[in-house]
Amino acid sequence: MEKVVIFDMDGVIVDSEYTFLGTKTEMLRDEGVETDISYQYQYMGTTFEFMWQKMKEEFNLPKSVEEYISDMNARRERIIKNDGIRAIKGAKKFIHWLHDNNYRLAVASSSPMKDINRVLKDLEIEECFEYKVTGDDVAHSKPAPDVFLKAAELLKVEPSICTVIEDTKNGSRAAKAAGMYCYGFANPDYPVQDLSAADKIFTNYEDLYQEFLK
Repeated sequence: MEKVVIFDMDGVIVDSEYTFLGTKTEMLRDEGVETDISYQYQYMGTTFEFMWQKMKEEFNLPKSVEEYISDMNARRERIIKNDGIRAIKGAKKFIHWLHDNNYRLAVASSSPMKDINRVLKDLEIEECFEYKVTGDDVAHSKPAPDVFLKAAELLKVEPSICTVIEDTKNGSRAAKAAGMYCYGFANPDYPVQDLSAADKIFTNYEDLYQEFLK
């Protein structure tokens, strides 16, 4: 049987959540809306369009969704230029190990394709992945299973043989809705997410590596 692993990207391969959480909180404050940073947790794993449309409706924000996304991306770009792209500890090593051991790999992320390409290239892991699927490629974003099912379709494998690595409530629910086995990454550097949908939870890549050696 083929060995297939599908990765989420943000929070699983790259530590990008720190650029999202503070940026969106700051942007809402600029519009006169005070929220705790924890308000943003519900949108982890969703597309930019989905989360800004929801916030626009909830807070009656005056600008277009496209304007908010453009502003968010510009602010995040400034952070990334200062801090660089940060890999999740142990993720690169694990991905290279999977690739070297003949696992077939794909990325299924809600982020735009340009962000996926940039991260994989900058982290020097682009060659490890056969396919990349973004929320823009499918009809429904996570927690719908569409991105994972699309990845399986491109890989020409049954969803039931795929293993997904996710770090959010929406992502783990999407993986299970796709009929796939799901490892939930509970990153100790961030507040606890609801990963109850996952089949098994890990807190560092060394533990996950040991799982794959069994």
